[in-house]
Amino acid sequence: MMIKFQYNKTSLQYIEKQLKMRQRTLPIIKSKETALRLEVKKCKEEAVELEKKLEQQIQGYESMYALWGEFDASLVSLKDVEMDVKKVAGVRVPILTNIRLDVKPFGVFSAPKWYFDGINLLQGLAKTAVEHEFVAAKLGLLDHARRKTTQKVNLFEKVQIPGYQEAIRKIKRFMEDEENLSKSSQKILKALQEKRKQAEAPVETEDDEEGKEDEV
Repeated sequence: MMIKFQYNKTSLQYIEKQLKMRQRTLPIIKSKETALRLEVKKCKEEAVELEKKLEQQIQGYESMYALWGEFDASLVSLKDVEMDVKKVAGVRVPILTNIRLDVKPFGVFSAPKWYFDGINLLQGLAKTAVEHEFVAAKLGLLDHARRKTTQKVNLFEKVQIPGYQEAIRKIKRFMEDEENLSKSSQKILKALQEKRKQAEAPVETEDDEEGKEDEV
């Protein structure tokens, strides 16, 4: 990224202002990046734990595979998911607050005993699946924000700050050279003026000196 500038004082002041702003902002962005990295790490660990839990529940479901033909899967359904929005490291993310499942009435005395286990298993599967979806959504938002923040840190650190510093050096060098050239020009002009004065000054001749002696 090329920093556009002009070789004058106004441009220098503008670039110095931009540089100071980025130098002040960089530590804040770095702090945010660190916080986001930690949150992403925690979220990934949480997602892994939920995946393991879900896998175990699926295995429990499969262990009862022979019985599921007799089970009415429509007995358990997801009624409502309650959520909130919370800021995590400056990023708005969805937070799961409650999962409401609906269990239809069934013949408690006529149904097999394992029906209760089946209902509990399906409820557990549904809850874990919803929790995993929320964590995945949260992870996606946090990781996206972390990548954007890292890009901004790199832009400031590796491109803009060095670019503005280099532009300031170039402008100052140019202005110093211009000032030195101006001083040199003034010296040369002054020397020429002195020579011209000397050349234009009247020169005393021998006749002038004799005239002065006669007057004496």
